Amino acid sequence: MRALTLLALFSTRIFAWGVEGHRLVARMAQDMLTPAAAARVEATLAPGETIAALASWADEVRRTRKETAPWHYVNIEINSSGLEMKRDCPAQDCVISKIEQFRKQWRDPSLPAGQRREALLFLVHFVGDMHQPLHCADNHDEGGNELTVDFEGARLNLHRLWDSGLLDHMPPEDQLYVTLERAMTPAEKEEWARGSVESWAQESFNAAREVVYDDLPQAATRGVPQLGEAYQREAEPVVERQLEKAAVRLAAILNEAP
Repeated sequence: MRALTLLALFSTRIFAWGVEGHRLVARMAQDMLTPAAAARVEATLAPGETIAALASWADEVRRTRKETAPWHYVNIEINSSGLEMKRDCPAQDCVISKIEQFRKQWRDPSLPAGQRREALLFLVHFVGDMHQPLHCADNHDEGGNELTVDFEGARLNLHRLWDSGLLDHMPPEDQLYVTLERAMTPAEKEEWARGSVESWAQESFNAAREVVYDDLPQAATRGVPQLGEAYQREAEPVVERQLEKAAVRLAAILNEAP
C-alpha cells in the first residue's frame, strides 16, 4: 500500500480521479479500440501523443479557461430520485451535454483538425469525470469539497478522497491496470457499453448516494468523520468498477463510425 499524501483542501470543485485514474481509463479504453478507431485517434493527435498521456489535459486548461469548469460535472440533488436534465443541466453546460457535444465534434471531418483534437481530449476526460460518483451528485457540499474527513489519520476533503486518496491505498497504477483488465468479462463489457450518457450518469449518482455518502459514519453530523479500513473496503470495489465502466464506455464512443 502506498501512503496517502495529505493534500490541500479546496473550496471549489476539484478534479476527478486525479492523473492516475484518468490515465487508467484511457489506457484500458485504448486497448479496446478497433483498428479503425485506433487509426482515427492517432490521426487526430499529434505525432507521439496518446490519449493516456493527455487524459488530464482538460484539467490543465481549466485553470486558464474558466468557462470549462462546469463542464466536468452535473449537479443531481442527492435527495432526488435521480437525473432530470432540465433541472440539473438547464444551461446545457454540464458533463452530460458536453460529452454529447464533443462526441459529435470529434466525428465531424468538416471541422478543423485542432478543434477535433480538442474535442477528443475533452471527450476522453469527461467520460472519466462522469464516472467519479461525486461528479454526478449534489449534497450541498460542493461535490464533497466542503466536507472534511479524516482518512487513516490524514485530513482531506471527501472529493479528494474519491479523486485520489482511495487510489493511493490501492495497488500501483501498472498493477491495477492489469488487475482491472483481467477482471472485466466480455459479457460485462457488452452490457456496460449499452445505454445513454444520461443512464451512465444515473449510475454514478446511485453510487454517490448509496456508498460515498451512505457509508459515512453517523458522527459526520457532529464533527469530522473518521474513515478507515471499513470505508475503504466498501469504496474500493466501486472505484474499480467505475474505472472499468468508464474505459468500456469511452472505447464504445470512440469506436463509433464517423
